[in-house]
Amino acid sequence: MVGTKPLVRTTKGLIQGLRATDGDYSMFLGIPYAKVNDTNPFGPSLPYPDFDDVFEANDDTAMCPQIEEFNNTISGSLDCLHLNIYVPNSATTRNKLPVLIWIHGGGFNFGFAGRFLYGPKYLVRNDIIVITLNYRLGPYGFMCLGSREVPGNQGLKDQLSALRWVKENIDAFGGDPSKVTLFGESAGGAAVDHHLLSEQEKLFDKVIIQSGSAQSSWAVQKANTAAPLRIAQFLGRDTADVNDALNFLATVEPRLVIVASLLSGNFFVPCIEEDIEGVERFISRHPLNSVVPKAKEVLILNGYNNQELLVPYVNKRVEELSLDLFKNQLGASFDLRKDASLETLVRQFYVGDEKAGESVRWQLMDFEADITYNHPMHRSLHKYLQSEGTVYHYIFSYSGGRNFVKYRNNITEGGASHADEIGYLFDVAIFKESPSEQDQLVIDRITTMWANFVKYGDPTPEVSDLLPVKWRPITADVFTYLDIDRQLTVASRPFHKRMAFLDLVYKAYKHLLKGYNGSYTNN
Repeated sequence: MVGTKPLVRTTKGLIQGLRATDGDYSMFLGIPYAKVNDTNPFGPSLPYPDFDDVFEANDDTAMCPQIEEFNNTISGSLDCLHLNIYVPNSATTRNKLPVLIWIHGGGFNFGFAGRFLYGPKYLVRNDIIVITLNYRLGPYGFMCLGSREVPGNQGLKDQLSALRWVKENIDAFGGDPSKVTLFGESAGGAAVDHHLLSEQEKLFDKVIIQSGSAQSSWAVQKANTAAPLRIAQFLGRDTADVNDALNFLATVEPRLVIVASLLSGNFFVPCIEEDIEGVERFISRHPLNSVVPKAKEVLILNGYNNQELLVPYVNKRVEELSLDLFKNQLGASFDLRKDASLETLVRQFYVGDEKAGESVRWQLMDFEADITYNHPMHRSLHKYLQSEGTVYHYIFSYSGGRNFVKYRNNITEGGASHADEIGYLFDVAIFKESPSEQDQLVIDRITTMWANFVKYGDPTPEVSDLLPVKWRPITADVFTYLDIDRQLTVASRPFHKRMAFLDLVYKAYKHLLKGYNGSYTNN
């Protein structure tokens, strides 16, 4: 890279970036890695053509169509399959640096890769290349019809296209294509888990999975052939022909499609795909039944926050605290019609004979966090171990000034809510003031450990003043984890009684699990 503005020659052509003003690194923003097919925007993407001229990589504001979370506005366009590359000045073709690729969360229906939320300065100072990427969301990314035109999981396949682009081109930026770590949070974490489970070629050698698992009921669904019909009907096209509906929706402004999807009751997540000859398949079986052969050769760092649902439960009105939660949440994973005792058993474990109300607020929070995030990730850990994986496990417990979700909701209770760790990994634009001394220490610790994992496969290769404890992988017998709080503490078996109870529940009621051994019901 030479000159005032960094210039790189890739397999697609010349790309010119920018020098960062908040650190010693270069930025290549908004690089297109694939292209949405205009005639079938719900189906597979197309290769992006080579650049005729120098591509000016200076704009990271693109986002895929969605209801954007910060202003609650309908935003985005289908010209969104872009990635951003942040390269430390130490990277050269002779000093190739390891690569960390971020997949954002947002329930597979919103989110974007720009610096407004994912500023890279805390991570790139550790001599790693950081990449963030957009992928299609909602109906464009996760409509699943089981057909050649719309097989499903387009958003995950967009990510796969981005990984392949990185494999082919990152060496031109001074990156090492053999040392690539894939990491994500929430839906992004579940996506990383899906990549780990997939039968696609291995495009990464390490993964970091934060508060997400392919084992979660919200991370996989059946094909839904009625979705395009309902969306089209909402927009004035009443048809019983799926192809007619798709052809019509392809001509509609994407933002209207997003609104119509929500208003017609459609919510899109990854699905189990049909086996269609000549069509690349990403999820071929339910994650419950999947083995993880990649776990043997891919190092894994996995964890979650200690109060995942703190913010929603602080904000819940008393009348919203309902014991129906047990039926609703368990019903997403188990077929309760076949055995009503399951709901009773779980309810009694968490709340005893208590009635709904203030007295059970935090027990309901624990149950919903366990069933939604904690225990699915716990089950994932066991799958990794069964495949002889090397796994580092953590719990993020720190409560400070940059807990992202608590800050946005003006919540001061202790603990870390879902996505709160984002403010310590990334330079998030909503934080206008410099971090406090304690917040900076947490930033330094977590970004150093994550970068050490990327570089060495070990988050604490040596004990130091910054990292005063040795964090070791879990084993079947020694289920250790690192508690990331004001201090770093090694402990064992987080939420042991709750996780052990749910282990027994999932073993005893395995036959009721939706998706287990091919069974899959909609209710």
